[in-house]
Amino acid sequence: MDPRVEKIRREFRPKVKPIEWRGDKLVLLDQRMLPFETRYVEARTVEDVATAIRDMVVRGAPAIGITAAFGMVIALSEKPIGNIDDAIKTLSLARDILSKTRPTAVNLFWALDRMYNKALSLASTTSSVRELREGLEEEAKKIFEEELEAEIRIGLYGAELLEDGDTVLTICNAGGLATGTGLGTATAPIYVAKMLGKDVSVIAPETRPWQQGARLTVYELVNNGIRTTLIADTALGLVMYKRMVDIVMVGADRILLDGHVFNKIGTLNEAILAHEFGIPFYVLAPTSTIDPKSNVDSVKIEERDPDEVRTVRTSQGKVYVTLMDIQVYNPVFDVTPPKYITGIITEKGVATQPLSVNLRKLLKNI
Repeated sequence: MDPRVEKIRREFRPKVKPIEWRGDKLVLLDQRMLPFETRYVEARTVEDVATAIRDMVVRGAPAIGITAAFGMVIALSEKPIGNIDDAIKTLSLARDILSKTRPTAVNLFWALDRMYNKALSLASTTSSVRELREGLEEEAKKIFEEELEAEIRIGLYGAELLEDGDTVLTICNAGGLATGTGLGTATAPIYVAKMLGKDVSVIAPETRPWQQGARLTVYELVNNGIRTTLIADTALGLVMYKRMVDIVMVGADRILLDGHVFNKIGTLNEAILAHEFGIPFYVLAPTSTIDPKSNVDSVKIEERDPDEVRTVRTSQGKVYVTLMDIQVYNPVFDVTPPKYITGIITEKGVATQPLSVNLRKLLKNI
């Protein structure tokens, strides 16, 4: 074990825990309420878990994957199950329910498949539903711990690219709230750099329409002691033109083997502008986010409630800023072509150009 990984694991203490497993239920920080209210939601059934993912109580690809994994454990606790065959049928139904909650985040399907395949493996060696559930609980915990270690390693690789005094531009929220661990992917190098004694600051775009940058990234960075400046999404070009940014670090919901990256809407804008102004643009994500099967035309980009664009969120609720019945196009993600990406940072290393070659090399080393 790399001693640096263990040191960071011991010393990094996030102010809030986005996901906590308590044996028979999930306790989830309700990210819809931030930063106005710190409230937790308890999930005791598969439908509770599905609702939490679908309604964005929990969001961010890794956190969704972790939540879904524990949802599979919860499936075996909702009601008495008499035998292994019934348990597998219950898990198959749970996987189907949870897989329909968010169509773009590949971690969701990766985690569900891993848990279901683990169940099939366990079912071949035991006839005890209790032992099956215990085995799945350990697997879900392992997914969490692997995610945390991956983020620490991502942080170490990314911190090597940061100089003392650098300003990082990000987008949306690819921090510990999005990954469920408190550390994050795009924010991991910032926290690690700080622990190594580097003074690094962040510029966070608001990330309309759901304001994850303004509400979530600012919230967690400030609470963890990182100097942060909030900007309007429309100020991106100017801050790059004025050389207020040294490097761009963003997360990802899905990465294709040819280097196309699906991430929060607005990522493509940042990538093109960074390319134009000669600013390094890095995508940070665990290898579980890499999708080796899909192509750019087969990935469904999720569209959400038009009122997310028609309104702004306040502590008192939604306020309309336009006509209530205006037609809206509200894609949640966009796709960034590989030519705009300097490199993709994973827990296994950094894939540089050509991404279509080096991502495959990276996966071969797993």
